[in-house]
Amino acid sequence: MSAAEKVLLVDDHEDNLFALHSALSPLGYPLESATSGDAALKAVLRGGIAVTVLDVVMPGVSGLDVLRYMQRLEQTRRIPVILVTGMGVDSQLSRTAMRLGAADLLVKPIDPWSLCIKVRYLHRFSRPDPPAAAPAPAPAPATADTPR
Repeated sequence: MSAAEKVLLVDDHEDNLFALHSALSPLGYPLESATSGDAALKAVLRGGIAVTVLDVVMPGVSGLDVLRYMQRLEQTRRIPVILVTGMGVDSQLSRTAMRLGAADLLVKPIDPWSLCIKVRYLHRFSRPDPPAAAPAPAPAPATADTPR
């Protein structure tokens, strides 16, 4: 697997990061962790991130702030982000997440199977398509001078 296939896990609580890591490690993707919005921004700017699982409520730079910033930059705009919140379902948060381009919004405690399915799907379709092979040149048309 290439470095461009990493899944970034972001939460300010180590126990939540451990739970995310435990849930997603069976997928076999390289996992990178960050404990703050600042660290998350640095990680996505370094590159190599295919999917981000991002806590909404963090001190300092929130998950929504990270998503806003990612949407402004060409190099991070296409990285799918799954937002995670422990604050319960909130229609305002849902609208904001949708407006900012979040791929999904999950409420803690997260069902590990659902998270794996979502990450696997987003991971598969977030990678750029391989370049198409150049078509083979067409054979030259036969002429009266060309032996057949």
